[in-house]
Amino acid sequence: MIVAGGALGRIQTELPGLPEALRRVGQAIVADPAGAAGSTITALAELSGSSPATVTRFCRFFGFTGYAELRVAIATETGRAAQAHWGVKVGREIGRTDPLDSVVEVMAIADARLIQETAAQLDLGVVGKVADAIIEANRVLLFGVSASGAVASMLEGRLRRIRVPCWSFTDPHDALADAALLGQGDVAIGISHRGRTREVLESLDEAGSHGATTVAVTSFARSPLAESADLVLTTASRATTFRPGGLAAVHSQLLVLDVVYVVVAQRTYERANQAFELTMRAVEGHRVERS
Repeated sequence: MIVAGGALGRIQTELPGLPEALRRVGQAIVADPAGAAGSTITALAELSGSSPATVTRFCRFFGFTGYAELRVAIATETGRAAQAHWGVKVGREIGRTDPLDSVVEVMAIADARLIQETAAQLDLGVVGKVADAIIEANRVLLFGVSASGAVASMLEGRLRRIRVPCWSFTDPHDALADAALLGQGDVAIGISHRGRTREVLESLDEAGSHGATTVAVTSFARSPLAESADLVLTTASRATTFRPGGLAAVHSQLLVLDVVYVVVAQRTYERANQAFELTMRAVEGHRVERS
């Protein structure tokens, strides 16, 4: 359950899929996080047109024991944002005639907050388990389509560079065929922002049915992908104009998987360093000398 940092990012991400009563509570919190942090449960219930019982249910839905714990999490986040000179309510709209400096500011703030929220909600215990499973694996397969497929390909390149037998797939037939050949001691990682991409779900389920350890990387902790996986790593998403949820989640997916990669390299320190030396030497002749 997510009870550490990243509460606002998690609420923002899950908001569209919440039941109406819970959604109204979440909308009130997102609209004025500082105000929510300073409100009583009764005041928030009135503001959101709900009841104290609904607010309590909302808190438990997100893994908090009650409203007091949620208030502390929100207050901590709003305080950090103020110290960093970031507005908690970051504008996500880019107008047709907005000047370039404004466009860059909106994107930079949104992406910085995205990384911060992803890091805050990252379950380090799960990261360690995923890294250990990869280290011990005979084979590691990565599944993703579209933008998530590109992220899978990037992790494949990183892991292969340190001698991890790893392959990524975007073609569903190839993915299913290779997933069927996995077994005990292998690892399958499915990457999907919403956790509802059929091709990724099918491939991960196929791998799991043969005994492979399955890992989900998704922004939705209650998605079908997360529910079907042995281990779940959640990401945050901050949509801006022209960058809807799936595209906006790429940076957070890269952060989460890069952390996994670094932990794998750290825990295989000698082997990873030796691999880097060999691969750097192999490509050195393709670098252009300075004039």
